[in-house]
Amino acid sequence: MRVYGVAFLIILVFLSGCSRTTSHGQINKVGMLVETTIHDQAWGQQGYKGLLSIQKEYGTDVYFKEGIKNYNQTAEAVDELVNKGVRVIFGHSNIYGEYFQELHDSYPDVHFIYFNGDYAAENVTSLNFSANAMGFFGGMVAGEMTSSNHVAVIAAYEWQPEVEGFYEGVKYQNPDAKVEISFVNSWDNTPKAMVLYNQMKENGADVFYPAGDQFSVSMVHQIQEDQKYAIGYVTDQSSLGANTVLTSTVQKVDVVYKLAMDRLMDGSLPGKSIEFDFKEGAITMGKYSQKVPGSFVKKMKSTVAEYSRTGNLPNQ
Repeated sequence: MRVYGVAFLIILVFLSGCSRTTSHGQINKVGMLVETTIHDQAWGQQGYKGLLSIQKEYGTDVYFKEGIKNYNQTAEAVDELVNKGVRVIFGHSNIYGEYFQELHDSYPDVHFIYFNGDYAAENVTSLNFSANAMGFFGGMVAGEMTSSNHVAVIAAYEWQPEVEGFYEGVKYQNPDAKVEISFVNSWDNTPKAMVLYNQMKENGADVFYPAGDQFSVSMVHQIQEDQKYAIGYVTDQSSLGANTVLTSTVQKVDVVYKLAMDRLMDGSLPGKSIEFDFKEGAITMGKYSQKVPGSFVKKMKSTVAEYSRTGNLPNQ
């Protein structure tokens, strides 16, 4: 379900309670702001799972608001949550860094946590996925499996590190392959994403990396219908088509939410940007399709394990 217009506050109140004290006071209520929806089968849904993992571990009441896309909506939502006693607010997007920068001084007893940004303060933490490597490994699979030597990326934004990683992975595995890249400039503009997909398909691409939120699911369905291949994004999307989704680049948002909350509870969550990668279990590769040769799957698993141990990609 997509939420339009005014965002609705959905409250999940659980019988169990938690009364933990940190530098920001007693933490028994946690909130989350979502730019789109928790029903997107991608990034938003992962955030919701992360929120539930905190509830399960700490017995907190959890609250979330969908469709929070600009500063005024964010300011209103933060004020509403704080008035309900929320002392930890996750902004489930990089857009919230700018908004929290404006708001955090007004709420010194609240810890603001958001994703993929550079801004931080005493009570603002940025959680960053080291996404270059996951893109690299997805690119290796695409480079191996393309028959036309033409691979395509349809990404949301140019700043996504997984895009460069994917390009490098394709070229490492298959130097002869062409990598075509286009940007939607939105996480959820499915019509534009599909126009770009059709153009790339007509250009000869046969393996696609739809690196966006809501449009990735729709695109995988179309890729399946067109009998092409896809690399899934953010979640393990193998269930969308076992013979279509070769593997997925999975960001374990629930793991990162819990790691952040653990550190906040024990007083070790810094007011700065921190990164998470394969080593922390925050990023994994999804299930491999039976279309991918077993010998190559074995190579991929070994390569990923080596990176998790050393931090070095095979082209370094």
